[in-house]
Amino acid sequence: MTNKILCLGMATLLLMAPQAWSASYTGHSEKKALYPVSPLIVKKGVDSVYPSVAGDFMVFDTFQGDDFRVERVSKNSPNASSRPVRTMIIREAIRFGVAVKDGSVGFVSNRTGPLSAWMWLGHGESYAAIGQMGAFRGNVSPYHLNATPDGKIWCFDTTLQKVRQNELLNEFAKHPYVQMVGQLWRTYDSNNFMRKAGYDATKTGNKNKFSPPVLYVYNRQTVQLNMIPNAFDGTLSPDGSKVVFVRETNGNYDLWMQTVDGGELVQLTDSRYGDFEPQFSQDGSKLAFVSNRDYDGTVTRTSIYMMDMKSYQITRLTNARNAVDGGPAWLDENTIVFHSDRSLSKPQTSTTSGWNIWQLKLTD
Repeated sequence: MTNKILCLGMATLLLMAPQAWSASYTGHSEKKALYPVSPLIVKKGVDSVYPSVAGDFMVFDTFQGDDFRVERVSKNSPNASSRPVRTMIIREAIRFGVAVKDGSVGFVSNRTGPLSAWMWLGHGESYAAIGQMGAFRGNVSPYHLNATPDGKIWCFDTTLQKVRQNELLNEFAKHPYVQMVGQLWRTYDSNNFMRKAGYDATKTGNKNKFSPPVLYVYNRQTVQLNMIPNAFDGTLSPDGSKVVFVRETNGNYDLWMQTVDGGELVQLTDSRYGDFEPQFSQDGSKLAFVSNRDYDGTVTRTSIYMMDMKSYQITRLTNARNAVDGGPAWLDENTIVFHSDRSLSKPQTSTTSGWNIWQLKLTD
């Protein structure tokens, strides 16, 4: 399929060469892993999801019953001692952990009542508010928190639909159905956000009963707050100049990019199915993301892909038969960490009922 890049600000349409695939899914036969994959963080009885890496630190979310935590570890020894962000009230839920290179940790909490975004400064018990809290408190339910490695620019999304906002407030501190633990992109999809017998494929033509969410981009230095309509799952380039996000159009999810100051808007992917959870590499030259494009839009099967930001060529990185691979982050320029429900003993063919953190090597 020809990849389209839409430069809306310039009112031009550029056609690009077909996407480059490293492999495609061809049925249910067992296939060798495209790149070496191995478990990185495994905690018995605990779901570990959505790793975030900056500097020498890795941060990830953990779920154990209704205990929601964010933990920080050394990216060089992730199975050594961890430091959780400490709770302040009974039944406080702490989610959406984000690593900052100086050791600070961003997160979303219900500690002040409605949901709000905070940054633990990495030592002691000091916390800085992320965003203009007077405007946010009670008016938004921040999800999918993300930041530049230096913590100067942040982004998160929220629904402006009051009914859905109330639902998200109730869901925040209640353990979701196991699939939703590792598939937060389903938050704004009325066809797939809750447990049911079957899910609609993410493909063009589906009608979403939820109103589109909005993405906020906040500069902590200038205190400027930008809003992007119909956008979520944002990731910021390392220099803070660009943001890539997910936009749903007529049931289909694609990746879009624009400059943070509201400039040129570019459509990066044009698949019939779903592309989600983008994450820039540490030098900004590549973009990891999640998609079910090789599973005909099946919700419960996703793989990790990589886009070259110069050529816009896409390479498939994982190809397990049944797994949900999600939440990619860059441990270094050669290593991607992600969460998955893969079986530890048969990672290419079987799944488990929980989530662990995995890694893949782009080169041996």
